[in-house]
Amino acid sequence: MSDSLDNPLRTEKRRKSRELKTQGINAFPYKFERIGNCSQISNDFSGLQSGEKKTENVFRIAGRLMTLRNMGKAAFFNLQDQSGSLQIYLKIEELLPEERAAFDLIDLGDIVGVEGFPFRTQKGELSLHAKHFQILTKTIEPLPEKFHGIQDVEIKYRHRHLDLLSDPQSRRVFEVRSQIIREIRTYLDGAGFLEVETPVLQPIYGGAAAHPFSTHHRALDMKLFMKISPELYLKRLIVGGFEKVYEIGKNFRNEGIDRSHNPEFTMLEWYEAYTDYNDQITRFETLTAQLAKSVTGSMKVTYQGKEIDFTPPWRRLTVFDGIREYAKIDPEAILDGDLFNEIRKRGSKKLKPGSRGEMLMELFELTVEEHLWQPTFVMDHPMEISPLTKVHRKDSRLVERFEPFAACMEIGNAYSELNDPEEQRRRLKEQEEKRIVDEEAHPMDEDFLHAIETGLPPTGGVGFGG
Repeated sequence: MSDSLDNPLRTEKRRKSRELKTQGINAFPYKFERIGNCSQISNDFSGLQSGEKKTENVFRIAGRLMTLRNMGKAAFFNLQDQSGSLQIYLKIEELLPEERAAFDLIDLGDIVGVEGFPFRTQKGELSLHAKHFQILTKTIEPLPEKFHGIQDVEIKYRHRHLDLLSDPQSRRVFEVRSQIIREIRTYLDGAGFLEVETPVLQPIYGGAAAHPFSTHHRALDMKLFMKISPELYLKRLIVGGFEKVYEIGKNFRNEGIDRSHNPEFTMLEWYEAYTDYNDQITRFETLTAQLAKSVTGSMKVTYQGKEIDFTPPWRRLTVFDGIREYAKIDPEAILDGDLFNEIRKRGSKKLKPGSRGEMLMELFELTVEEHLWQPTFVMDHPMEISPLTKVHRKDSRLVERFEPFAACMEIGNAYSELNDPEEQRRRLKEQEEKRIVDEEAHPMDEDFLHAIETGLPPTGGVGFGG
């Protein structure tokens, strides 16, 4: 961006950057040896009294300059690193000539390094008395306004780095996410699971009802799809002799974007041989409750101002019972035509009836999901919408499937996995025929069927996230 197009702040910061070069000051050194950080100093010297100093404890810390009060002969500024922030005090006369020249050309947002000792000011604020100062990165872009941060949501997402700099809560989201993934690995590894990776580029996509992203492999001259789910490949591993496997990885679905959907997202899936969906209900609620406690200190967490209690056992609610309770309709007695009229009346955009199972699930979504704030396992779905799932052992119209909900959102999906090769072929054939009118239906996958024909033991599978 040229100076003519810059705002005055950018123009001034560019001028100072050039002035540093003119004076022979390297504003972009290769490294800075650190001793300690802001949080360590704050914690270790919290007991200092007003006016007390620890000249024998020398630290070298670095970070971004966030505030500045320059009083001519002395200055106070706040330095922020990943651990936190700390007030820095320096006397201009104590700096070396090159350090003084560099300090005269700094701006908010610059990355600096200081060396000094901790003390507490007469006003009671723990600080570092800097005896040496160095500029480590001269910036051009001004920081977001300090007190209000970034108000434009589009800027927050297009320039995530600015959001992170101005909003500690945004940084906290990243830290919590990393902690959650660590805890998941600890739990599953401790339960004897093996972490694996499945192909991202696949010749046939499957494992979910979704539109894929496609690409072209030039060397092989073939169309490939980015995975919408790792399910079919993880099942191949169970066939191959592994009894407990999981993957934490990216899925890609070429669909809409809203607060709970993204075309690229991280999913956890695990498969456990010789179990069914009842076993996985217990594992899911145990893992989730453990995550809540590890991350927040309690199985009761607050989200959007309301409490969610993840303490097991969670509520179990069948699809049919949910419709009876909240839609006040008998899902087994209503006629298909009346069912279609009912979902249209309640906001469905369908122009013509779908299968009975699809319409029942849409009725459930329209009338029940908004009531599922507390953790709930929605169970026993219609056969038509679950082509990879075992038939329910007590009702052949249904399958053994559950979807966990919390805060009125689906947070997972799980089955007693279908392992009858003839039944699986029949279901996939139905899906293939359905693809004429529904591009999200499962394509036929002969290689996957070959794996099932080789022998998939009784297996419970779970997808967490998405």
